[in-house]
Order: sequence, then C-alpha cells, then structure tokens
Amino acid sequence: MTISNLDLPVQTLGFSLGNADQLAGELALTVSNALRSAIAERGAATLVVSGGRSPIAFFERLAQQELDWTKVTISLADERWVPVSHPDSNEGLLRRHLLQGPAAAARLVGLYQSAASLEQAAERADAKLAELPPIDVLVLGMGEDGHTASLFPDSPNLEAALDPRGARRCLPMQAPSVPRQRLSMSLALLASARLTLLALHGPGKLATLNQALAGESYEAMPIRAFLARPLEIYWCP
Repeated sequence: MTISNLDLPVQTLGFSLGNADQLAGELALTVSNALRSAIAERGAATLVVSGGRSPIAFFERLAQQELDWTKVTISLADERWVPVSHPDSNEGLLRRHLLQGPAAAARLVGLYQSAASLEQAAERADAKLAELPPIDVLVLGMGEDGHTASLFPDSPNLEAALDPRGARRCLPMQAPSVPRQRLSMSLALLASARLTLLALHGPGKLATLNQALAGESYEAMPIRAFLARPLEIYWCP
C-alpha cells in the first residue's frame, strides 16, 4: 500500500506495510532483487546497511534469499566505536543475523578500527572504505530526532559529514545516546548508492518524516539530505 498522507517528492516512493514482519519481507525481496540484478549486469554487488535493533528481522529474511553471496560485498552506514565482540557493535549484529548460512560467504567491509582516538579510528576506516566497490543498494533507518546513519543533529562534524562534495568517506560523530562515540559514512559516499531505501517503524517515525518533509534544515534533521534524492520509503505501524 502506498503511503498516502505524506507530500513526498516526485522521485520518492512510499510504501505502508501492515506490520514489522511484512516490512522485513518486502525489504528483503527488494534488496535481493536489486543485488541479483547488479550481479547479472556487473558481476558483483555491494550492499550498505544500517545497524541498531530495528533491522534484525530484515537481516534474517535477507539471509534466506537465494543469491550468489560470494559476489556480494556488505558494509555498514555507521558503527558504534566499540569492539566487534561488544553487544552494541553493529558489525557483531550483522554477523549474528545476516552473515549466516550461505550469506556468510559475502565479503564484509567493517568500519570499526582499534585506535588511540575516535578521530584516528575514523581516518583508518576512511582508508579502508577506499576498497569498497560502488554501492548498489543502501538501506537506511531514521531516529525520531531526524538522524540517519550516525549523522546526528548538533554533532561536531555534522557540517563536514553532510557536504555533498566532501572528500571524506567516514567521519567521527557524537551521538546523544550511549555509546556516544560513532563512526559514520559521509553523505558524499552514502548518496552515491544506485538504490536507496529508508525503513521506518511506528507512528513516531512517521511524524518525524512528516516534520522533515515540511522543511527543516539538513543540520536540524539530517534525514532531509536524502529526501530530495531518489528514495523508496518502507513504513509500518
């Protein structure tokens, strides 16, 4: 069902699903079809996903899709600066819920780097992302404060991270919630994806999306940086 109560930009599609399970299934189908097409056209495919608890069901459904996973590269839009073994690690979550069974054959380009400081870790992650192939599919989430990836309002590096012509692939960011130290792909890298999907759960996220569409600045609601670009939005109550 198309989302009907939003004034979406012309290049944006909105889909309303009945529940979280339906959203996970539709998202997994859309992503797997896009990855399959990329493999058929270019011999390989690259997927970038967001972390947090919301995508778990999607990860598990995607892992069940029939794909030549040996030709898929996966990375994360953002990461908490904690070791992969830490319960808050996005990479750890990805390994537990997506990189299982045949999907374990996919190549993972993680963001976490051990370093003396967050800035040094971001510089190392930035260098590692130089080996990331062009992004075929990007799956974003959004917080009720309008952040996406780890592009948080009022974060010290937000202006640089939102520069569409910025040279950095990854920057150190500060979240308002624990763990506060984050690594995030920049808008310049994220916006290069051939297909961008935004997955949202609950009325609060829908209200935030309506607010973002109403015209807040990018700095106040970073998700706005993606709303003027081709985008597919998947929402459930």
